[in-house]
Amino acid sequence: MTFPTHRPRRLRRTAALRRLVAETALRTDDLVAPLFVREGIGEPQPVPSLPGVAQHTVASLRREVRRLRDLGVPGVILFGVPARKDAEGSEAWNPDGIVQMALAELRGEVGDDVVLMADLCVDEYTDHGHCGILAPDGSVDNDATLAVYRQAAVAQATAGAHVCAPSGMMDGQVAAIRSALDAAGHESVAVLAYAAKYASALYGPFRDAVDVTIRSGDRKGYQQDWRNAREALTEVRADIAEGADMVMVKPAVTYLDVIARTRAAVNVPLGAYHVSGEYAMIAAAHRQGWIDGPAVALEQMTAVKRAGADFILTYFAAELAEALGG
Repeated sequence: MTFPTHRPRRLRRTAALRRLVAETALRTDDLVAPLFVREGIGEPQPVPSLPGVAQHTVASLRREVRRLRDLGVPGVILFGVPARKDAEGSEAWNPDGIVQMALAELRGEVGDDVVLMADLCVDEYTDHGHCGILAPDGSVDNDATLAVYRQAAVAQATAGAHVCAPSGMMDGQVAAIRSALDAAGHESVAVLAYAAKYASALYGPFRDAVDVTIRSGDRKGYQQDWRNAREALTEVRADIAEGADMVMVKPAVTYLDVIARTRAAVNVPLGAYHVSGEYAMIAAAHRQGWIDGPAVALEQMTAVKRAGADFILTYFAAELAEALGG
């Protein structure tokens, strides 16, 4: 029997050979840690549906960000859980709101050593759980929502955010936020657009973490339809045209094809969010002894990187940084 001259198995024979010829390498520099900070608690509160994840106090958040910095993780993204919610989500732009307070503390603590990103949406702050201002018929009023996004962006930037990350999927949100930042003298603050954010069933644990209940309806009217990929590229291109410095696909593993298509279509930095449901499935199966959770996490994040993401938002950030060795 004749075998071909080139046998790929020769290059798989040892771990060192496999490392040498690996096409994709996940690095600590590729990771962003999502963090929750809650107003009115005295100690961190575990999130049951996100094993290993907690709602932080401002003090414990400072400790966690220092730990992540020391592990080499270059960025974090903050989500706030306010003590008071209202129809407009006004705590999202309150200068003394929980995320603004946390940003100011962190900027004083770590300066520019860690990229401080702030999720820019109001669903954590509204009493109805939607990502914007509701019209009388119960739908989200796109233009009224842009007005509050402008206020939230300026509040976050003033508090110390390096990056504002609009996640509400409102039409024109990037242009509105960019113009508000520039008008307020925050030209250096970047915008990371959740450009292709799908109306996914994988967000349940996150909503537990931010105490969000959608009182009526759903978000399918403004988030991306999970059956569509070409439409996502339209959203991505629109956000870049409006001034987005970076774009993101969310969720990650379930949408590897969208990540790959986006990477082929645009040249700006591309992020992907390995979301709460993707994390929780691994964590739960690992606790049952059904899979090797850390190995699966590393495999999935490498797949996201291989698909074309430049950086990944993941609840595994600290664990992966420890495994990767900085």
